[in-house]
Amino acid sequence: MTEFEKYIQEYLNLIPFENWLEELKIVSNQTLEIYQSLTEEQGNFAYADGKWSLKTLLEHLTDTEKIFHYRALRFARKDTTGLAGFDENQYAENGTANQQRLNDLIEEFHLNRLLSLVFFSKLTPEQLTQKGKANGNEVSVETIGKLIVGHNIHHLNIIKERYLPKLKS
Repeated sequence: MTEFEKYIQEYLNLIPFENWLEELKIVSNQTLEIYQSLTEEQGNFAYADGKWSLKTLLEHLTDTEKIFHYRALRFARKDTTGLAGFDENQYAENGTANQQRLNDLIEEFHLNRLLSLVFFSKLTPEQLTQKGKANGNEVSVETIGKLIVGHNIHHLNIIKERYLPKLKS
C-alpha cells in the first residue's frame, strides 16, 4: 500500500456507514452545531501555541472541500489533466479566518457543503467511478467525495478532543 493509499484509508475508515452522502449531511450538521455554539472570542481559540484557531480550522475545512470538489468536477467530466497538490499550512497562513466574523465563516462552510451535496448527489454511477490524477496520485470521484466526509470527521474529532475540553475548563 502506497503512502497515498494509507492516507486515503485513514479517512475512509472514519466514515461510520456505507451511505457516505448521508454521512456528509450528518457531519455537516455536527460541525455547524459546534461552531454555532461558539462565541466570537472562542472562534479565535487555539489549544496550543502554533496550532490553528477554531476559525482557521473551519476555513481549512472549507478550502479543502472546495479543492476536492473542483477535482471531482474535473474528473467527473473526464478531464485527464493532472492537477497539482496544495499545502494546507500555506493556505492557513495566507487565509483570512482570524480577520473574519465567525458567522461569516460558518455561512461559507454551510453554503459550500450544500453545493457539494447537490453536486455529488446528481452524479451518475459512471461519473462516480471516473478517475484522475491529483498531486501525482490517481483517485476516483467517489473517493474524493468520501475524503471530504472523512476529512471533516477527522477534524471534528480533533475539535472534540483538543479544543472543546480546554474551552470548557
